[in-house]
Amino acid sequence: MNGAEAMIKCLEQENVKYVFGYPGVAICPFYDAIYQSDIKSVLIRTEQSAAHAASGMARMTGEAAVCAVTSGPGATNLITGIATAFADSIPMICITGQVNSELIGSDVFQEADITGAVESFVKYSYLVKDPKEIPEIVKEAFYIANSGRRGPVLIDFPIDVQQAEIRNFEYPKEVKLRTYKPTIKGNALQIKKVIKELEKARKPLICAGGGVHLCNAVKELREFAEEYSIPVVSTMMGIGVLPTEHPLYFGMVGNNGAPAANRAMREADMIIMLGARVADRAVNQPEVLTENTVLVHIDVDPAEIGKNAGAAIPIVGDAKHILQDMTEYEIDGSYAAWIKELEGYRKDLKVIRPEHPGFVDPAIFVRKLSEKMKDDAVYVADVGQNQIWSCRNHIVRNGRFLTSGGMGTMGYSIPAAMGAKLAVPSRQVVAVCGDGAFQMSMMELATLCQYDIHVKIIVMRNSYLGMVRQYQHFSLKDRYSMVDIGTTPALDQIAKAYGMKYMLIKDMKGVDDKIETFLKEDESYLVECNIDPMDLV
Repeated sequence: MNGAEAMIKCLEQENVKYVFGYPGVAICPFYDAIYQSDIKSVLIRTEQSAAHAASGMARMTGEAAVCAVTSGPGATNLITGIATAFADSIPMICITGQVNSELIGSDVFQEADITGAVESFVKYSYLVKDPKEIPEIVKEAFYIANSGRRGPVLIDFPIDVQQAEIRNFEYPKEVKLRTYKPTIKGNALQIKKVIKELEKARKPLICAGGGVHLCNAVKELREFAEEYSIPVVSTMMGIGVLPTEHPLYFGMVGNNGAPAANRAMREADMIIMLGARVADRAVNQPEVLTENTVLVHIDVDPAEIGKNAGAAIPIVGDAKHILQDMTEYEIDGSYAAWIKELEGYRKDLKVIRPEHPGFVDPAIFVRKLSEKMKDDAVYVADVGQNQIWSCRNHIVRNGRFLTSGGMGTMGYSIPAAMGAKLAVPSRQVVAVCGDGAFQMSMMELATLCQYDIHVKIIVMRNSYLGMVRQYQHFSLKDRYSMVDIGTTPALDQIAKAYGMKYMLIKDMKGVDDKIETFLKEDESYLVECNIDPMDLV
């Protein structure tokens, strides 16, 4: 076999089912080799979307997904998607075609130093120089992407290496990396310290981040919180660690979070940060977090612990294993009064939105949509005002909430929803975006159509880049610049062009029936919601 066929053979060994990508001469041998495989290739319409689609798939399967593009502009177009995955610790294998090995460095047609360009956005990168190294490289790449703090790994694959002959193919059974040994089990002494502090605490709180989802610890978190009656809040990436209406869940923290959740963070005497980075969007004053509070920070990445807030009890390890270990202890503590206090905050601190007659109220719409979606549905929010309306109002039961958190990448929702739907075809998948974000990825409607991928899309249309307009409203005294995106394109005509059903929802009249119609059949559907241009989050 040649190097490209060896690469496909390696992907088969890793149980890869799909590769998202866009071809070019430098990656053609790779895509030619897929002909002989059961792996399905999905031709997206712009390379950034290939990474987002792989991200959506990886987040639903819990394993690294694969994207593959050509050299030069194909590879550089992929960078934003790689950076988006890196910021949210999403496992991914990114394969890029490269020019002939002998020509690297001579600035030939479509050459780009992609390993150098993505250095700050990947866990590791490889430039394949010898076809015999392909099995070992791929095995290592999947191990690195899927272990420790997960993230993207890049494999740059010169065309001559793809075409070179390889004999005696053997895929490694295990990986031995002397300098990479992520910690899984938490330190037993540190865990005992947490238990002792919980027994002394009167107002403990768990703040769960996206790491809980990434290490498949949702079940363990729920069991731990319920066993000891400890209230839970989440970061944006942690939404769904408990069902939204669970009695112990008090909402998302941060600048755009729930008032009750933020109040809980301020008043807790002990906070267990679990799989969260203590980043500015969730905790805008980390120095306040440790005042009169015992901060426990649990994370698989030791670099995150203490980076933004000093932890009284740091624990490096996998959240799933640490929660299992902590649940084995008996804790002599009662937090009933604290929970009752938080229930009062949840009731009294509700945000009252002004009415917007003649338009769709996005907050009410998202709640109604959530109530009518299937129990295990996947909701994919884009970035902008729609993301905040979604975070605050979507009701997670046994489904998932996906969004771009760390990088905040517009255009994420449609390709990510596409990857999620291919990962879990039996589940309902809905993408929600603004009209700005929609126009960044609407070309992927062609991919949905071509591959018969049934994703439901809602466009909240206000003819503005709403989040930036809102900033200019408050900070620049309504000096609006570069935020008016007009009233085009005509979304009914876009839907018609791609053979999708379309619905316009102008206001809240009959909205329940319209949502039911939208969700009724498992088919692609484009809904346009008319939002007040001056609405705020």
